[in-house]
Amino acid sequence: MEAALVGRLEAAVSRLEALNAGTHPSVAARGLGDAASAQGPAISAFDELVDGALGRVSAAAGKIGAEVAEVTRLVEKAFLVGKDLLVRTRQTQKPTMESIAVFMGPLNEAIMEANALAEGTRSNHANHLKAAAGSLAALAWIGYTGKGCGMPLPIAHVEESWQMAEFYSNKVLVEYKTKDPDHVEWAKALKELYVPNLRDYVKKFYPLGPEWQPPGAATNKAPSAPSPPSASLSIPSASSSQPKSGMSAVFAEISSGKGVTQGLRKVTDDMKSKNRTDRSGVVSAEGKTARNAPSSSSTKFPPKLELQMGRKWVVEHHIGNKSLVIEDCDTKQSVYVYACKDSVLQVKGKVNNITIDKCTKTGLLFKGVVAACEVVNCNSVEVQCEGSVPTISIDNTSGCQLYLSKESLEASITTAKSSEINALVPDAKSDGDWVEHPLPQQYIHAFEDGQFKTSPVSHSGA
Repeated sequence: MEAALVGRLEAAVSRLEALNAGTHPSVAARGLGDAASAQGPAISAFDELVDGALGRVSAAAGKIGAEVAEVTRLVEKAFLVGKDLLVRTRQTQKPTMESIAVFMGPLNEAIMEANALAEGTRSNHANHLKAAAGSLAALAWIGYTGKGCGMPLPIAHVEESWQMAEFYSNKVLVEYKTKDPDHVEWAKALKELYVPNLRDYVKKFYPLGPEWQPPGAATNKAPSAPSPPSASLSIPSASSSQPKSGMSAVFAEISSGKGVTQGLRKVTDDMKSKNRTDRSGVVSAEGKTARNAPSSSSTKFPPKLELQMGRKWVVEHHIGNKSLVIEDCDTKQSVYVYACKDSVLQVKGKVNNITIDKCTKTGLLFKGVVAACEVVNCNSVEVQCEGSVPTISIDNTSGCQLYLSKESLEASITTAKSSEINALVPDAKSDGDWVEHPLPQQYIHAFEDGQFKTSPVSHSGA
């Protein structure tokens, strides 16, 4: 009882701090107080969403503390900025494609602040930070201005944005399922904040985007993008009186007739190579090979994400890119991921097959495949299927986490020369939880009845 009361008090303090930090200066300048922002059922419902669903996330974060409480305060700050933008849409004309970035500036700053906390961290709560920071992309639906804005409809945008964050949220559920229920509570509350709460809110009040003031209304004009500084038309002419540099200066000095050798030291007898005792004059074969051998690690290839010949998506040489997305794909196309590191790829459509080759610490999230998903020559990768997949092949891989949906439980999984392979399936007894099943990597081969029979090694206590 006492711990719960302390958690509620910490959550309340977090809410007040986020409110104080999240208020944008432009709000006070326009005089948008609580009384004005509370007008309209949509704003009132948003307040209820913040108090209810977001409040549960804050209460769970208060029990955990540390960076989890800090990133949750940034989530609260972003939601408060989002509320401010919703209020402003009612008093602002619809922005143009150039000025929408200015309008969404406060929200972008809040999201970047959360991303800065999550990126490059070595914290024990790294998955918490990435899940919370990644989820804030769902609030970008507020900037939806129509079909030509490059964004799906608000409802679809919220769902797709959460799918990327859910990749890390599932890691939290798996890691702390048997360790600490507070972390599980936080991960579940974070998911419920977006799906179904924010999704249903958008579906009810803004299915086609925010409500902007019609043109000609006596309200604030759409924010305009700052004009770039005018470039000077005067180009400085090259002057022959400028001092020469580089090799030109060297040849000029030589041809000048000056004493170019002044300042050079005289070579004495003991400095000559034939009199040096510290040099044998023999070049070792080992040193020669090391000098002539090309360094493969110094060769860097440009990252690539492109559709080749209309049939094959190629994703290569991405490092530290957590927002790789393939959207316009179909069942006649294939996806090939090669030499990526510390990156996450999301395939939003069903394709024919997917191959991930020579990747390290890379995540793959896909809707489904017609043929197979192959993992070859990889280290510490994670693969999550949201739909169906007939076959999963894992070859010469060390460390692979497979997240299978209910539709993909009938998949045939083949492993060869691989270790540390774990398959995680939905828990039938609890919604949102995962059950981890390690796949065997050691076998016993026994000769019985004229043939060898193979069975996995069963350890004591297993």
